Amino acid sequence: MIRILSRAAPQARLSDVLRETSCRLHSTYDVAVVGGGIVGLATARELILRHPSLNFILVEKEKELAFHQSGHNSGVIHSGIYYTPGSLKARLCVKGATLAYEYCDKKGLPYQRCGKLIVAVDQEEIPRLKALHERGIKNNVRDLSMIDGKAIREREPYCRGIMALDSPYTGIVDWRMVALHYGKDFEEAGGKVVTDYEVKDISMVKESSAGSTEGMKYPIAIKDKKGNEVRCRYVLTCGGLYSDRLSQISGCSREPRIVPFRGDYLVLKPEKHYLVKGNIYPVPDPRFPFLGVHFTPRMDGSVWLGPNAVLAFKREGYKVYDFNAKDFVDALSFRGLQKLVLKNISYGMGEMYRGVFIGAQVKLLQKYIPELSRSDVLRGPAGVRAQALDRDGNLVDDFVFDGGVGDVGSRVLHVRNAPSPAATSSLAIGEMIADEVEGRFSL
Repeated sequence: MIRILSRAAPQARLSDVLRETSCRLHSTYDVAVVGGGIVGLATARELILRHPSLNFILVEKEKELAFHQSGHNSGVIHSGIYYTPGSLKARLCVKGATLAYEYCDKKGLPYQRCGKLIVAVDQEEIPRLKALHERGIKNNVRDLSMIDGKAIREREPYCRGIMALDSPYTGIVDWRMVALHYGKDFEEAGGKVVTDYEVKDISMVKESSAGSTEGMKYPIAIKDKKGNEVRCRYVLTCGGLYSDRLSQISGCSREPRIVPFRGDYLVLKPEKHYLVKGNIYPVPDPRFPFLGVHFTPRMDGSVWLGPNAVLAFKREGYKVYDFNAKDFVDALSFRGLQKLVLKNISYGMGEMYRGVFIGAQVKLLQKYIPELSRSDVLRGPAGVRAQALDRDGNLVDDFVFDGGVGDVGSRVLHVRNAPSPAATSSLAIGEMIADEVEGRFSL
């Protein structure tokens, strides 16, 4: 489901992919894409391939592309099991996984189809596991099957469970590498990438400077914090962790609000990598908003364990002590977060406790691999998830499109929420957003 907010009033070197150019005043383009994460890059790539005669620019506030969520994720190619049958998320994930494998094959990008087991360790989890199996079948997920404890041990010799849902189509890949290749495709098709360009204003060109032919043809001005300006006919923003603030720039509502949740991973020591062969996940508990801890092999040979899910005190805060006063106050003062916390206070306290005390996290993981011990793990990396919340404290699972107000609104499209698994679904999401752009702007 898409929510549209209407309002009245190879591994290539980075140097081969990125162009750290400074943008000059009065640069003009047909379409400007704001945001160089995997969704922005996939969409920019799709748009320029459809409209090679138009001029496109993509601007990114960091000095590198795919630097945040696209480069700080588990690296899983999801198969589409979890999502409501017939939903947009389900369709995009299933299609996106197929497109991702095809893209990697075409570009020669490495991946592993290592599979995933969703493991039940208690009898009470069996009905939920069977319901997941039925859901996956309805979503047309490939090659799903239910297996017993003996088959679990054949797949994962150190994993203990009484039943599992086996998804051999699930894989792993380096999503940042994939995203950078989207950017390379965009540039090779004639698009321009400008990094270190943090957008601070999106507005109509003032009448005094719009009298020229250029001003009439390119009526939107995008300015960065350094005073540089790009003029264009249309703007698409894919801002991830800052999608709500980018929307506000052009006069949109503050909601849905982005609240950052940090996920801290543990890593398995190299001498213990033999304990895990593929992805091992718990049966989701519908009482809680996130999936729970799991085992994730990585393309570099490492194995990540976790994550927890705690409020980050900075939108791009990957360390426990990262803090930004504006982000902190913005999150805690939001009624939606307050309600979410009250509804899940015991769960949230447990996540915070496990984030501090590694032994508590290991205890959860031992339900699946009893041989795992505290001495087998180290603190690992972290990621920050841009979770969209409404004012009632509900996680927003829909894609949310929004425009500005007045004349700006007819020329700006904000992607305010591209929910997980956005990396897996990125090529399919890019097609969907490109359709929306074409419909709104009559490209």
